[in-house]
Amino acid sequence: MKTNIKLIGISLLTLFIISSCEDSLDEIPDNRTQIDTAEKIAELITLAYPAGTYAPFLAPMTDNADDKGPTANERRVNTEMYFWRDVNDNDTDFPTDYWNECYEAISQANHALQAIEDLGGGSEFNHLKGEALIARAYAHFMLVNIWSKTYDPATAGSDLGIPYVIEPENIVIKDYKRGTVKEVYEKIEADIEAGLPLVTNAYKIPKFHFTKKAANAFASRFYLYKGDWEKVVKHSNEVLGDAPADLLRDWNGKYRSLTFAQIGNEYSSTTEVANLLIVSGNSLYARNYSGSRYQLSSDLATNLFFNGSQVNGKGWGYRVFGNDLFLNLPKYVEYFRTTNAAANIGFAFLNSVLLTTDEVLLNRAEAYTMLGQMDNAVNDINVFLSKKVRNYDASTDVLTLDQLNTIHSVAEGIYTPFYTIEAEKLALINGISEYRRREFQNEGLRWFDIRRFNLSVVHEDFFDNKSTLTKTDNRKQLQIPVDAQSFGLQPNPR
Repeated sequence: MKTNIKLIGISLLTLFIISSCEDSLDEIPDNRTQIDTAEKIAELITLAYPAGTYAPFLAPMTDNADDKGPTANERRVNTEMYFWRDVNDNDTDFPTDYWNECYEAISQANHALQAIEDLGGGSEFNHLKGEALIARAYAHFMLVNIWSKTYDPATAGSDLGIPYVIEPENIVIKDYKRGTVKEVYEKIEADIEAGLPLVTNAYKIPKFHFTKKAANAFASRFYLYKGDWEKVVKHSNEVLGDAPADLLRDWNGKYRSLTFAQIGNEYSSTTEVANLLIVSGNSLYARNYSGSRYQLSSDLATNLFFNGSQVNGKGWGYRVFGNDLFLNLPKYVEYFRTTNAAANIGFAFLNSVLLTTDEVLLNRAEAYTMLGQMDNAVNDINVFLSKKVRNYDASTDVLTLDQLNTIHSVAEGIYTPFYTIEAEKLALINGISEYRRREFQNEGLRWFDIRRFNLSVVHEDFFDNKSTLTKTDNRKQLQIPVDAQSFGLQPNPR
């Protein structure tokens, strides 16, 4: 549990430690007045990435979660989110904590941008400006896609967005407005377009920064959610180059020879070629997710990964250890930051992989499908499967469009995004969505596909009681934190 309380304007922007005996503050103490060199700005931008983890509260809401029964561990965030209940805890791994961390990251980006402007800008600062703009866009993008309705051009002009903050904060309470989803998306796109040409790869540890590839990967996701297929292809190509198979996470090859511990270390490693952006955040997820009650169950894992439904009777490439199915991949490794060595007190942290080449390839395959470029889409799918299907054999396992249409046939009316998916494209879209569901299980990304495709979700408890999240259920927009509401932000309808 966190003992730090974040009072950031509307639950936004600067970290305070508050005790009950302190008077309320009129001004935010500003210790950034000496940010007067490129080196100091670079240090500030390292904090412009959300130091929180969204997987603990998004993953249990998806169809990748099941009730493992009363013998499993009950944890509040896991239980409440499985049943799509509103929560307002400020603790680590809860939605409010991630909201705060996103706005804190935005604050750091804005202070860096202000410092660059105060110093007159110029080529020395261009790469820093680019990174700050992309980081600011990313944090707002995550916020709007968790707390607002999914983008739909027909309604985005009236759907409630989230505050898009572009100025450094110097007061505690400021009059923020949610604006609209359309306005938020326009500002995200403006920051992407301004920032992307400026970013570089010149970092000591590039994968903790928005490099050119990471920035283009984010742009690929942004335009996918917006339905701008040509731009998805454009930005994906910048990431994938001419040999995408060499850039993917190789579950069928390298990872099959690794031990359980080695997989954990490699998954979020800077040496893993598939990883494009890694962020360190305060979280207990590494120690909690595998034992939590409402996560991937044995039956669900069998259906998703091991029932031979992928290619020619072959399952997903995840390892099986001993006689037990490998249900909960060690995608997270905890490390501890000590704040008091004598008392052995500190915070648990982990590295989260936020952007990968695997996601980008699936983004491009989806965009190709929507553009009617079926041969390109099928090629990308086969490249992806070559690294994911157990014992994949290129001489027998390359799938044709007809085979994919048969394997991933799905009824009309299940996928209902704001755009039309023609009948001849539906099976490929379903297949790509299901591949993404498997590849990023326990990472939370499935939630965004559930939202943007307007998928329904049914959760059963151990006693066969069913709860349903309908296609247009208002609970798909998490409730605005109570602290933010108290400063005037309109809550989401329920």
